[in-house]
Amino acid sequence: MTTVYFVRHAEPNYSNHDDELRELTEKGLEDRKLVTEYLSDKSIDIILSSPYKRAVDTIMDFAKYYNHTIETIYDFRERKVDSVWIEDFTTFCKNQWRDFNYKYTDGETLAEVQKRNITALNLVLEEYTAKNIVIGSHGTALCTIINYYDSKFVYEDFEKIRCLMPWIVKFTFEGKQLITMESINVFEG
Repeated sequence: MTTVYFVRHAEPNYSNHDDELRELTEKGLEDRKLVTEYLSDKSIDIILSSPYKRAVDTIMDFAKYYNHTIETIYDFRERKVDSVWIEDFTTFCKNQWRDFNYKYTDGETLAEVQKRNITALNLVLEEYTAKNIVIGSHGTALCTIINYYDSKFVYEDFEKIRCLMPWIVKFTFEGKQLITMESINVFEG
């Protein structure tokens, strides 16, 4: 069995519009300790992450405490919305979840995000069989992975977790076959 803990980042500073360099807020820095606490007894073998700062920083507290390194994997990054900041994010999200091929001119579709995240996950499952793995992730990217394994996960489900940061989803695999998927709200722990 291979266990993968996808960790959605803690609260980011939305006033920073640079998607790759957006840092955590003070609350986010504090809340990442809940991730460290949850993962502390999970016998983690490897830590991977999206290269985006908020994803790396969310799992950095755990990595430092347990003397792990974090390997970044570009394909686990969040989806690109567009080259400019989108003010009406809710309408954009609804349109993307209704049509996985919907995108703005310079952005990505959810189908594209899902494909690259699942491809990256499959490579991880091949390389780290029977390991316990943490992957620093993002809300939309993670939700497209959930949707891949459970097509009933749709916009309304995404909306329920939209403000839940950090958030962990535990996946258990036999080879590349999903056995279980469990949502973990670290605030209830």
